[in-house]
Amino acid sequence: MRFGIFYEHQLPRPWGPDAEHRLLSDALEQVELADRAGLDYVWEVEHHFLEEYSHSSAPEVFLAAASQRTSSIRLGHGIVQAPAAVNHPARIAERIATLDLVSDGRVEFGTGEASSAAELGGFGVPRNAKRAMWAETLDAVTRMFTEEPFAGYRGDFVTMPPRSVVPKPLQKPHPPLWVACSRRETIQLAARSGLGALSFSFAEPAEAARWVTEYYDLICSDECVPRGFAVNANVAVVLPMMLHPDEATAIERGIDGAHFFGYSLGHYYGGTHLVGGTDLWHSFGQDRSARGFARAIVAADAAPLAVRLLQAEVGSLRGAIGTPAQVTDLIARYQAGRRGPGDVRPAIRA
Repeated sequence: MRFGIFYEHQLPRPWGPDAEHRLLSDALEQVELADRAGLDYVWEVEHHFLEEYSHSSAPEVFLAAASQRTSSIRLGHGIVQAPAAVNHPARIAERIATLDLVSDGRVEFGTGEASSAAELGGFGVPRNAKRAMWAETLDAVTRMFTEEPFAGYRGDFVTMPPRSVVPKPLQKPHPPLWVACSRRETIQLAARSGLGALSFSFAEPAEAARWVTEYYDLICSDECVPRGFAVNANVAVVLPMMLHPDEATAIERGIDGAHFFGYSLGHYYGGTHLVGGTDLWHSFGQDRSARGFARAIVAADAAPLAVRLLQAEVGSLRGAIGTPAQVTDLIARYQAGRRGPGDVRPAIRA
């Protein structure tokens, strides 16, 4: 197993004049510490227009800054939004290759379709076409990484004449390819496409083990037809994390951030948002219990974290928030479900 940190760049209201500057500065300092501590990955999302939930609209800039303050940690796009209306394939290829060069070959290239109405509508991406748009972009970008010159592309959504797409990435044939997965269907898609599976759902060990088993069964079968020029047989899962020798203190410091993440996700992907007029942090404080994020559900007691929560099937609301002994036990449960040629790579949400 390998470990990383995962950033949404949440920024609950109220915002001061220096709030976003401090948010990014603090995150870069954390990445430096993660690199020195030996963590394997930093993952950075790409979201647009999702105020409070994610102020990470230019991950390539953040990761480039991180690359110059670190030496070993892998720099993961988790993910680049692939529809061409959001990011043209040539611009994706150029940015990824440049980041790979300035980081001495440390890029992990995650892709995805985007899903929220705010983002799809903001860029004019039809929901029923976003999967096909993702597939075309990934096909074009991987060819741009390897063809000299790029022979051109003619698809339903991407049309481009032959051009020399430069620079080329340092990693050959290209950085490891991943795709965002939130359901069993996309885990299977990742496996059949030879892609690493970035699961951004908070999954408990038993559920993660089922996904991993199915993933490796498919990626090792004749059903796997790689979309790129190299297979990346790996699975990543995300957990909220806060460690403290005292369990109650860990909960007090960590649970609101974890729950606000889930609450905000539900708001943007299933609720109604008034642009510039919704105060998510305020509404979270008002109705978190009604939405399934009551603090009482993860209150500290004498029972082990992995037993009390995971048997009750609410572990995803707590994740790796607890004492070092509790979280070590939880990690052992994930390790027990690991199999296949790659690694299961938990990313700890920062």
